[in-house]
Amino acid sequence: MQVNADYLKLKAGYLFPEISRRIKEFNSENPNSDLIRLGIGDVTEPLPLACREAMKAAIEEMGTVEGFRGYGPEQGYEWLRSSISKNDYLSRGCEISADEIFVSDGSKCDSSNILDILGKENKIAVTDPVYPVYVDTNVMTGRTGEVNREGEYEGLTYIPLNSENGFEAKIPREKFDLIYLCFPNNPTGAVATKEQLASWVKYAKANNSLILFDAAYEAFIKDDSIPHSIFEIEGSKDCAIEFRSFSKNAGFTGTRCAFTVIPRSLKGKAGAEDIDIWSLWNRRQSTKFNGVSYMVQRGAEAVYSMEGQIQVKKLVSFYMENAQIIKANLTAAGFDVFGAVNAPYAWIKTPKNMSSWDFFDFLLKNANVVGTPGSGFGAAGEGYFRLSAFNSRENVEEAMQRIIKL
Repeated sequence: MQVNADYLKLKAGYLFPEISRRIKEFNSENPNSDLIRLGIGDVTEPLPLACREAMKAAIEEMGTVEGFRGYGPEQGYEWLRSSISKNDYLSRGCEISADEIFVSDGSKCDSSNILDILGKENKIAVTDPVYPVYVDTNVMTGRTGEVNREGEYEGLTYIPLNSENGFEAKIPREKFDLIYLCFPNNPTGAVATKEQLASWVKYAKANNSLILFDAAYEAFIKDDSIPHSIFEIEGSKDCAIEFRSFSKNAGFTGTRCAFTVIPRSLKGKAGAEDIDIWSLWNRRQSTKFNGVSYMVQRGAEAVYSMEGQIQVKKLVSFYMENAQIIKANLTAAGFDVFGAVNAPYAWIKTPKNMSSWDFFDFLLKNANVVGTPGSGFGAAGEGYFRLSAFNSRENVEEAMQRIIKL
């Protein structure tokens, strides 16, 4: 029996399990420590009441003969897809119909699974630093070579995001078939203007490229001039797929519900033949996915109710207030802090030229605060550090005081 040897190309460990390993080791040596975790972007506040009530009602339905449901549609129930279409797209002038929306159990899954329907010969570009899943899943599926000393994989081209270029993804001069973009950006917290996204769409259409656009953090955008969706850009339906989630805006990280938008007009190639991308993804989902549970989809639908919208906006505001506390305190303490304005992440320059992992260990051991080393997001993340706003107000304020005292 042979294993998939592409997994052996992966670096020592996926970023977040490595963080967990170091925390476990620290806790075993310091059992009485009071850790504050601002590392992994997991939410901490309770699910919105509207979502909880909708899920409770759905459970009661499932307890009756008339209301019981077995397998649901793999693409998601029509009533949820219609709510998403109306509230997230049509309301913003994006002509995205319900049947172009596929409900799933997570954007992390979808941004990985999309590779099932895309050829291995595609030339791929990713921003750097980058959400590790984009890179690692390309490694796992045999689309890269080995990793070099800088942590970059042969077969991938990296577009650096740093303070020198304003964390803007520059349009490449050469042709790429697949481009991963994430805005608001994880991990840097940067956003893309309408003009910047329009330039990417123009590039993609000129080069027959596909943009894989991760908009998981769009709910945190406060600047009215910043697009929430790639589909706010004219022509994007011919060159983009968008991933979205209920995880961060409505606290569904443990509840699991997301969706992917694949326009009907999107085409790929099989040799010289034009191929309908929507049909390939529909077949993939129908074959490999049994859909999200009825109860969870009812909870997601409640996000778009009047009460749900009020409660979700309150949640988002709470986390963004945390982000502002982090940014204000660390800036006053002399740190260079980026992001944390239209995204729930603060991207910090490490002090005194410390490496990202050295700063991680320094904060862990001396302040009992956990963050995320920038180098774990890519070579261009070295010298930076990410702090998440997803925690209680008390913990965020206490963490800032501990760091400032250092």
